[in-house]
Amino acid sequence: MASSSSSSLLFPFFLILFSCLIAVSSSRRSLIDRTLPKNLPRSGFRLSLRHVDSGKNLTKIQKIQRGINRGFHRLNRLGAVAVLAVASNPDDTNNIKAPTHGGSGEFLMELSIGNPAVKYSAIVDTGSDLIWTQCKPCTECFDQPTPIFDPEKSSSYSKVGCSSGLCNALPRSNCNEDKDACEYLYTYGDYSSTRGLLATETFTFEDENSISGIGFGCGVENEGDGFSQGSGLVGLGRGPLSLISQLKETKFSYCLTSIEDSEASSSLFIGSLASGIVNKTGASLDGEVTKTMSLLRNPDQPSFYYLELQGITVGAKRLSVEKSTFELAEDGTGGMIIDSGTTITYLEETAFKVLKEEFTSRMSLPVDDSGSTGLDLCFKLPDAAKNIAVPKLIFHFKGADLELPGENYMVADSSTGVLCLAMGSSNGMSIFGNVQQQNFNVLHDLEKETVSFVPTECGKL
Repeated sequence: MASSSSSSLLFPFFLILFSCLIAVSSSRRSLIDRTLPKNLPRSGFRLSLRHVDSGKNLTKIQKIQRGINRGFHRLNRLGAVAVLAVASNPDDTNNIKAPTHGGSGEFLMELSIGNPAVKYSAIVDTGSDLIWTQCKPCTECFDQPTPIFDPEKSSSYSKVGCSSGLCNALPRSNCNEDKDACEYLYTYGDYSSTRGLLATETFTFEDENSISGIGFGCGVENEGDGFSQGSGLVGLGRGPLSLISQLKETKFSYCLTSIEDSEASSSLFIGSLASGIVNKTGASLDGEVTKTMSLLRNPDQPSFYYLELQGITVGAKRLSVEKSTFELAEDGTGGMIIDSGTTITYLEETAFKVLKEEFTSRMSLPVDDSGSTGLDLCFKLPDAAKNIAVPKLIFHFKGADLELPGENYMVADSSTGVLCLAMGSSNGMSIFGNVQQQNFNVLHDLEKETVSFVPTECGKL
């Protein structure tokens, strides 16, 4: 067992499971002639987030397995599509591929669209840009929990022309000259897809913040069941079509509660309210608790928020991993993204192997090889309940060292008698997942190009 100075005591154990979409975009265009939407709240606004499995009679381990299964296609596709984006010549129409997105999502927000406003639930996704919902007349639509939006019944609906900045910002679009309308196509890692017209509408958030002129996709051909838990998607990525970019906001944050908290909701803060909440929370804590690290840009994947991971410490030992393992290569491959839509953290496979070996050597529990949880590394819990020491886990980012609380990387399940590391391996790109982000207020400052972590009881905000 590791010494107390290099271990975290875990009792009880907690887990948060949060997954939305990851989008892979090859767009290099900017939104150059876009007017600002109207009626923007000066101080920003707050939105509640709801987990797709909330209210269901599921054990914790069942929620973990469902989240991992929902993210399976996204993880497998991510590296391959990133390589494809680099290999393709943007000027060669034979090589251009429709951008591939991750698939199903796990957290939803409630909003309304149109005038009169119609309520619907949307997947929240920091890994993509486009905002979209299913629209009538649907030639092919998947089941959704709310009525399909009918643009003919909304007085504020307006199609986007082919020469508009919104249309030019799409990674792939087609001009319907008969309708003078911009058509889009998005395909997803689980082979779901949406196709339709780009338009502008009035969106209402939390029943009080109505903002007109927001560009969105009105999908009329939608295949697959990857989005059946919601009625569309709201992208929060770095590209010009995301909600953040369209609102011309430079800050947003999210604060994710534990999945075991059945009463409190998670929160999304947009605008100056985001930094205000972070500053207020940080001021109430002792010491230098706010950890701020740099964001990187990848021209080949402009939607993603890349972190510069420089190393990892397990217990008291910094892992012997080549510096290039986590680097964003000149050809746009590799690197690490921070993503609220990926359940657990995935490390490049050579780095994860080293971490797994070090973790195993520092635990006093026997390894569980049953594979019953779907996680790569699990240990057998003792029959008698007791506090269990686990190695500390520190991520060394450029600008800050982030030491995680034990519940953000260890998951216990009493029904199966196992204690598991909430991490896995990936091929190429690494992902800092949302389990590691739970009960932090995670502030994205797009002007400073930084991400800040502030320890926060998210359910009490």
